[in-house]
Amino acid sequence: MKFSTDPFDEDHLKEECGVFGILGKDTAAAMVALGLHALQHRGQEAAGIVCFDGEHFNAHHALGHVGENFNSDSIVARLVGDSAIGHTRYATTGETALRNVQPLYADFDFGGFAVAHNGNLTNAHKLRKQLVKRGCLFRSTTDTEVIIHLMAISHQQKPVDRLIDALHQIEGAYSLVCLGKNMMIGVRDPYGVRPLVLGKQGDAYVLASETCALDIIGAEFVRDLEPGELVIIDNNGLQSLHPLKAAPSKFCIFEYIYFARPDSSVEGRSVYEMRKNIGAELARESHVDADIVVPVPDSGVPAAIGYANESKIPFDLGIIRNHYVGRTFIQPTDRIRHLGVKLKHNANRRFIEGKRVIVVDDSIVRGTTSTKIVDMVRNAGAREVHMRISSPPTAHSCFYGIDTPEKEKLLAHNYTIEQMCRFIGADTLAFISLEGLYRAMGETKRNANAPQFCDACFSGDYPISLTDLETEDKQEELSVLARGNR
Repeated sequence: MKFSTDPFDEDHLKEECGVFGILGKDTAAAMVALGLHALQHRGQEAAGIVCFDGEHFNAHHALGHVGENFNSDSIVARLVGDSAIGHTRYATTGETALRNVQPLYADFDFGGFAVAHNGNLTNAHKLRKQLVKRGCLFRSTTDTEVIIHLMAISHQQKPVDRLIDALHQIEGAYSLVCLGKNMMIGVRDPYGVRPLVLGKQGDAYVLASETCALDIIGAEFVRDLEPGELVIIDNNGLQSLHPLKAAPSKFCIFEYIYFARPDSSVEGRSVYEMRKNIGAELARESHVDADIVVPVPDSGVPAAIGYANESKIPFDLGIIRNHYVGRTFIQPTDRIRHLGVKLKHNANRRFIEGKRVIVVDDSIVRGTTSTKIVDMVRNAGAREVHMRISSPPTAHSCFYGIDTPEKEKLLAHNYTIEQMCRFIGADTLAFISLEGLYRAMGETKRNANAPQFCDACFSGDYPISLTDLETEDKQEELSVLARGNR
């Protein structure tokens, strides 16, 4: 089995995307830009904003980070109006190109309408082929455009009814923030896989992927949208509908492990507290005698703190992260490229040399980064290196909006934990168990027949139909779905 050895390969599950919207604020676009800054961790390839000024829709889309594209007074000044929605993108379906940058906008017979989407539709390819046969012309390669075309051919009259018509035809995981004339809409899929929160800033309503985006603009958290809920926000206030058949909640458990910012609260749980709980449970399950607990920054820090507190082993920053290495780093020669992980992480030798080190990270995907981390810690003089992972082994691809490799490229799909340990070169390797993860989340146990979260990347139990995988173009669909959407 061959695995990527590119030292710049991010050996983590990739971010999904972030959505943000506000209605009832004169400086709506500026507020959205700030909200997207707070959600930058959810998508770093592109960003876009669409606003409405009472007569016209205005938009700006660009590749790159929010700060690179919305730091100009002239750009924000052009985006006038008291309502706006925005999106930060990490591609999970569709190429990285300007035509795929969201929010997607279309002119309907009822007026303009824009959609920002976090998640992934699992029947998008099937629907797309049907729509193309009907004469629909697709501008992008992202699955979100399916929603636009389903609205366009709907026989319903009102924008909300057309959207509901489309929602009844799509499958998969989605949180949507939409903008129409003097109206903003938020909706979650019936299983609530992806997060979406409601907030208020004075009289203005806010929708966002995470509470940290509310904090940056001084908005008050009101509540999480419920699975299958659709909220309509206009000049008359907020109206809540439940147009989709109720289903058991299957919130993505990986939000707590890695995706959400630690200062966010999702589904009533503090992300930071949950990560510390996971670290503590990991220590109880896989204690080993050692001298120091070291996180792989930044995502491994809260779990490492929990591990150290539970195990009574000192915590220290034995690995330092360089925060100024981005995805667009130029790799001029093979020799420079093979310096690899040192461009992003460097061992803090003084605190590692001669010690038995427990290294805590959030996940192992292909194993490439873990191998480099273990080598780096050994080269800094560690006597022993024990790798501890704050998630169960990632053995299955995600089809609900997270960019994961095909399962054949996942280390845990092909190797036992012993074999993985030898592959990365650690003295010992342990993951938190799936049952332990549920205990850390405050659940007594995992319901094997109906898990309380979506944990498909660990268990292979997919709660939502994977329709596109069951078509005759199965291999093509597997490739498309495993790459994910935004």
